[in-house]
Amino acid sequence: MTRICILGGGFGGLYTALNLSRLPWAVMPEIILIDRNAHFLFTPFLYELVTGEMNEWEVAPSFAELLANSGVQFVQGTVTDIDLDARQIEVNVGQPSTLTFDRLVLAIGGETPTNLVDGAAEYAIPFRNLDHFHRLNCKLELLEASTQDKIRVCIAGAGSSGVELACKIADRLKDRGRVRLVDRNEQILSKSTAKNRKVAELALSKRGVWTDLHTKVEQVTDTDITLDYGNGRDTLPVDLVLWTVGTSFSKLLQKLPVPHDQRGAIATEATLQLRGYGDVFAIGDAGGCVDANGQVLAATAQVAFQQSQYCAWNIWASLNQQNLVPFSYIPLGEFISLGIDGATASILGRFDIDGLPASLMRRFAYLLRMPTLQHQWKLGAYWLTKPFVETLRKSM
Repeated sequence: MTRICILGGGFGGLYTALNLSRLPWAVMPEIILIDRNAHFLFTPFLYELVTGEMNEWEVAPSFAELLANSGVQFVQGTVTDIDLDARQIEVNVGQPSTLTFDRLVLAIGGETPTNLVDGAAEYAIPFRNLDHFHRLNCKLELLEASTQDKIRVCIAGAGSSGVELACKIADRLKDRGRVRLVDRNEQILSKSTAKNRKVAELALSKRGVWTDLHTKVEQVTDTDITLDYGNGRDTLPVDLVLWTVGTSFSKLLQKLPVPHDQRGAIATEATLQLRGYGDVFAIGDAGGCVDANGQVLAATAQVAFQQSQYCAWNIWASLNQQNLVPFSYIPLGEFISLGIDGATASILGRFDIDGLPASLMRRFAYLLRMPTLQHQWKLGAYWLTKPFVETLRKSM
């Protein structure tokens, strides 16, 4: 039986597995999804956990739940080695195990590089997964339970992740919070639309978030942070540092004997196949997010979602003597969460909306992007009934 192994259960990997399971196979192949975690993470909603707007089950359903009755096998384990020539991968599932493959999908996500600044790896918290959220939440709960008057938070990186975190934390801490956003660029959200940037700047200002632009972080300790303003340095006391700067590619993938681009991403063909290895596909952070025109794309859930559709089709085509299709990215727009019940959105580069309407639109759009119809119905029903249930509880 043909075996397709998919390494990584993020947007690229999980959605490729589900798309493969829905294609018209004459004989259904063995589809194996491998991830170190037991739960998929819908990363755009990770920020809602900070303010308690959502529960973990909404944001991180288990792979077992999502893959039930799909025909996709899930293996929870850590990939330790990949041999492309022998078509083998080694997976640690409590003990070493070897799997062979006929087709392989590399969808191992990137990491936040915290080794660029002295002390960041030890004292700063990234924000990419549930473990990071738990670390952040634990620290915030300790600070909130303390007797200190003000809670000082510094967030390195003023991209969408940093801006969303700044607004959410400011809303959570309210008057006790002293939130600072630091970025080396001349403006926040440097890759966003001018309208989204303007709305975000206003949202930060309303919440009292201090923004330091043209500023680099030089050092992080457990009690302070040193900033370089270009014309001088300053060391500021801080209770919590969050790190949302940059993306580094998987060390496991960097070791593969295949061409890499200057950033360290695996070089792929327009069909998402590795150069020289037509049976291996790379998507998401692993493939460097480059479209058919050679344009470097941001490593977002939207890009990985679209790549998963092409990847699944091209795997099916390669096994059924059909033509493969080059990946073509369609930028559908951008949603940025701005605190509780706030957001800004740019739709297809033509329509802009902000405030509560944008927040509701964001929720609905992401609901439609949930991996399975069952989880969509479960979430939709919960969201619709939640206000009535909460009102009933308060009246009792």
